[in-house]
Amino acid sequence: MSFMKNSTEVNEFRLLGLTDAPELQVPLFIIFTFIYLITLTGNLGMVTLILLDSRLHTPMYFLLSNLSLVDCVYSSAVTPKVMAGLLTGDKVISYGGCVAQMFFFVAFASVDCFLLAVMAYDRHAAVCKPLHYASTVTPSVSAQMVMACYVWGFAESAIHTGFTFRLSFCCSNVVHHFFCDIPPILALSCSDIYVNEVVLFILAAFNVFFALMVIVSSYLFIFMAILRMHSAEGRKKAFSTCSSHLTAVIIFYGTVIFMYLQPSSSHSMDTDQMASVFYTIIVPMLNPLIYSLRNKEVSNAFRRAIKKMKLLFST
Repeated sequence: MSFMKNSTEVNEFRLLGLTDAPELQVPLFIIFTFIYLITLTGNLGMVTLILLDSRLHTPMYFLLSNLSLVDCVYSSAVTPKVMAGLLTGDKVISYGGCVAQMFFFVAFASVDCFLLAVMAYDRHAAVCKPLHYASTVTPSVSAQMVMACYVWGFAESAIHTGFTFRLSFCCSNVVHHFFCDIPPILALSCSDIYVNEVVLFILAAFNVFFALMVIVSSYLFIFMAILRMHSAEGRKKAFSTCSSHLTAVIIFYGTVIFMYLQPSSSHSMDTDQMASVFYTIIVPMLNPLIYSLRNKEVSNAFRRAIKKMKLLFST
């Protein structure tokens, strides 16, 4: 990356982190370690469960396994560095480390954004056209949609990272945040960031509005199909199928819209940090809990896996 050498004299950045209060460092480290372990266990456990249980080898659970994998990766791009800073007090991140952190976080957060939209389309096909579902959302179609999510996520991240780190950082290297996110890095630049802000807004707006258009239109058709159902059991099953995904959508998009679709003059660093903690650290932990607690097939698969383990260890 030649632009790294030509555009800046800064060799490292210092992350201010969540707090400078010494008495809060250890408690926060324990809390975030606990959350991160739940995130890894829940998401990797979900992926493993889907891989091992043949009853979950459907497009819906293929998409869910990718969502879990993406949540695990984009949380891992941020949380371990936060934990290390809280434990050791070393909040310095190298220039290259900052580039890598931003790239992987933005890439997988964007993939997450579009996976939720693809999952909404999948639920629409399952509820509105159940007889044609198997021929509409085939394994190859779902694989192609997932691949498109990854391609767009990595392409968008390359644009953001390239534009951001072509700027000059000659004034300060103190990042008023706990990780290398785009807005706080732009705030450090002594270059004109107007183009960067426009690019950030356009791409974030495209992500959110395109994905939300797919999600909202899918759920409008789903709710109309549910209202036309004569069976109370059918309505209950359709609602239970969609409720976990809808919960995940509301949590994820609510914080993303709050963070990235407001003018830079409206940004408050403290408020942004709280929102960032929620969607970078808390949301990846919540998704496997939402899908396991509100999904009977996942719960049943988990019980079957526990029974198999008990039988294995009892023999």
